Amino acid sequence: MRAFIAGAGGMLGEALHKVLKSKNKLFCTDIDVNEPWLKYGDFRDFGEYERMVSAFKPDILMHVGAYTDLEYCERHPEETYRTNTLSVEHAATIANAHGIPLVYISTAGIFDGSKEVFDDWDKPNPLGVYARSKYQGELVVQTRVAKHFIFRAGWMMGGGPAKDKKFINKLVKQLETGVDKIHVVDDLFGTPTYTVDFARNLEAMINTPYYGLYNMVCGGETSRLEVAQELVKLLNLENKVAVIPVSSGYFATEYFAPRPPSERLVNYRLNLRGMNLMQDWRAGLKDYLANYFTDHVKSFAPDYRP
Repeated sequence: MRAFIAGAGGMLGEALHKVLKSKNKLFCTDIDVNEPWLKYGDFRDFGEYERMVSAFKPDILMHVGAYTDLEYCERHPEETYRTNTLSVEHAATIANAHGIPLVYISTAGIFDGSKEVFDDWDKPNPLGVYARSKYQGELVVQTRVAKHFIFRAGWMMGGGPAKDKKFINKLVKQLETGVDKIHVVDDLFGTPTYTVDFARNLEAMINTPYYGLYNMVCGGETSRLEVAQELVKLLNLENKVAVIPVSSGYFATEYFAPRPPSERLVNYRLNLRGMNLMQDWRAGLKDYLANYFTDHVKSFAPDYRP
């Protein structure tokens, strides 16, 4: 299969390249060309996007990139909608023009947290600019592209030490400084998603005719606090680092964008189709550390055993 992956410079794009490259012909683009397998491409520029896709002649178009920093999105709404929503309209137009399926990556963050767990058919109610921009992308794909896959991810675990803006990576960065305690919120709940598992499940799905929208997260329901506790445990730092529970208000100045209290998803449609390949989040976290952090953490977690 020839796959064009637009916006592949982030942690998910890295995992998709890692998983798909052996069996597929890939063309990966991003505005930040930080890997040798990436080509410069700005999907906000329709003409450039269309020319690159036309030149490659893919069998499938994967629109992966987006602004995901919630605070940045709140501060820059026009840029966010241009990047996260209008670019999806570009992708829909291009996919239709070439008669190929479109893959769009969405997020658990489009829900309002009014339920403990959300399945594939629950009605989204986005709370902030980021969530609204991503949900509008879902609507574009659903209404304009007949052959589409929409995959909703949870709290992403991926990319390794260089990607230090996501929750797990931020915690590792804190622990690396030698602190004896970390403060973690105990009132935010969700489902971690290991990017490599996500990429493997995506690969399985795009080789089927099972088009549609799917929740695709690791198994198990958890919280930010529990994830931090499990990370400290896996690194064998339980006797050295205390995990202190705090409310979201503790970080209100730094993290001011609205966040749903619960982003827990269940992979209901994948289960019904017998296509749920996602492992439990604890196993995903263990694999993530082993595959991306083994050498990195030895300096501050000498008793870690992958």
